[in-house]
Amino acid sequence: MIIEQLEQGVVPWQQSWKGDNTILGLPKNIVSGKSYQGINIVLLWCASLKHEYKSCEWATFKQWKEKKEPIRKGEQGNLIVYYDTFEKEIDGEVQKIPFLKSSIVFNRCQLNSYTPDVITQTDHISSLVDKIEPLDEFIANLDAIIVHRNGGACYSPSTDTVYMPMPNMFQNTETCTATEGYYSTLLHELVHWTGKSTRMNRNGGKKFGDKNYANEELVAELGAAFLCSNFGIATIEKGNHAGYIAQWLKVLKENKHTLIVAASEASKAVKFLHELYSFNLE
Repeated sequence: MIIEQLEQGVVPWQQSWKGDNTILGLPKNIVSGKSYQGINIVLLWCASLKHEYKSCEWATFKQWKEKKEPIRKGEQGNLIVYYDTFEKEIDGEVQKIPFLKSSIVFNRCQLNSYTPDVITQTDHISSLVDKIEPLDEFIANLDAIIVHRNGGACYSPSTDTVYMPMPNMFQNTETCTATEGYYSTLLHELVHWTGKSTRMNRNGGKKFGDKNYANEELVAELGAAFLCSNFGIATIEKGNHAGYIAQWLKVLKENKHTLIVAASEASKAVKFLHELYSFNLE
């Protein structure tokens, strides 16, 4: 499903949930109230894009039924996956064996009772980066070293520093404002920052084309998308859009498991940042 959307020129973790000037949050289950994690976020974002769902609320057929919310006739469910374990005796020792299970969920937009909200179209006017106070507070309490300069964005493991372009270098685009571009870029680099050996100890690779480098870039892409969704902002579209898509198509076609692993690592990185923020806030 994800490869199919990339082949159509759409990056499901980048801009697909921004429609009618609204941002979908992370998909969540209406019973537990918890957000889905890892690959399930991307799967449900893909489904939302494909079917133009405007809600981030999901549940199984049974859960909607218990809420007395019938699903429209003819609606198709959407796949999510999760791991479970069973016990098996191996060489005289009882071991827990993991296996993958799937489930089918439905979006609130698929209910008989759903009526879409009326959306008022607004234009992005300012080309300047505006402050987003909740995001500034979140970033400040991570205690990361962030240096602004006249250059590109990157994270340097040797100095443990996030380097960012000056805010006035960001401009409005068709898919996001200068403000969203600035913050989504910064969040991308902060996900890289979590990979340091003294934090989450991910192997980020050495150069472009390196397998670990590609994996780490995908972790940062997804992690930034998850964080942007948390704060209700769009992610910046890459300059060479076609080349960017071609790069990920090559990686994912060579090993489809790459996306599953990267999505899991991205969720862990986001959790780490939120926990670090809460710890420093105390």
